[in-house]
Amino acid sequence: MVYDAFVLLSFGGPEKPDDVMPFLRNVVRGRGVPDERLAEVYEHYMHFGGVSPINQQCRDLLSAIGAEFAAHGIDLPTYWGNRNWHPMLADTVAKMRDDGVEHALGLATSAYGGYSSCRQYWEDIAAARAHVGPRAPRITKLRQFHDHPGFVNPHVEAVREALRTLDPARRGTTRLVFTAHSVPVSMAETAGPTGGRYNAQLEETARLVHAAAAADLGYDLVWQSRSGPPHIPWLEPDINDHLEILAEKGVTDVVVSPIGFVSDHLEVIWDLDNEAKDTAARLGLGYARASTPGVHPEFVAMARQLVQERTDDQERTALGTLPTWDVCPADCCPPPARRKAPR
Repeated sequence: MVYDAFVLLSFGGPEKPDDVMPFLRNVVRGRGVPDERLAEVYEHYMHFGGVSPINQQCRDLLSAIGAEFAAHGIDLPTYWGNRNWHPMLADTVAKMRDDGVEHALGLATSAYGGYSSCRQYWEDIAAARAHVGPRAPRITKLRQFHDHPGFVNPHVEAVREALRTLDPARRGTTRLVFTAHSVPVSMAETAGPTGGRYNAQLEETARLVHAAAAADLGYDLVWQSRSGPPHIPWLEPDINDHLEILAEKGVTDVVVSPIGFVSDHLEVIWDLDNEAKDTAARLGLGYARASTPGVHPEFVAMARQLVQERTDDQERTALGTLPTWDVCPADCCPPPARRKAPR
């Protein structure tokens, strides 16, 4: 088996005000999100001129990956396709077909297992290929990378840098707060082949970053960016509620590290740099937000290493002996419509 291209798989985001509401409609299609919530999120985007940073971040990452490939003799053309906004993955797959691509490797901009963070990208690939038709190239998604040094080390470096902005005299009452996108509890429970993978991987990443960045401080894993109907249980506590609790317990300063994300896109800069920061100010907490990997050289190198890891597996692929992290059962991370109702 020969891989002849690389494609970056991402979420997508609006790039002008007129894009915002159509983009949001794409994101929540079929999820029953109330219109008042969409109107609220619309205003978040308009706070930044109707432009999400994520598309430019993808362009920057893809450019850096292309340079990394060239520097290491990897001759793969690079492409980029999104789930919710242009360039849509189906259009990218059509372009790949026209360019003669037959089998590409895909890297999703999510490090973790779960429906939205992993399984849905497989569904995006299948839908895009079905839309393009019989000559659509195959796309093999690269593995989850929550514990890869190229993902962990940039977060470690960012936490250390954020800590340096706080008063060292108050280090004894400083706490690390790791955040990730909240998901419905039912989705978290069914993540991975045996359930619980999303939480477990995030907990492992938090442990790794904490141990390397500031092992003397306490830390917590909390959640942000809830967007579903209020009657459906989602992972808690929310970052803002948690800051209230920490202040009551005598914490004076916090470093917030968004380990659930690979770049500083809108959910990071709104939920953390605006809402959580304002909450901390109201509570009198010193506040520093650690950055995400973005185009950190180690993160870019990780993309190349994952490609090399997979191409080195080509002989094993032919023999049917792929590592277990490459093989997910058909019922892994079921989508919301297939989940059983809670008893």
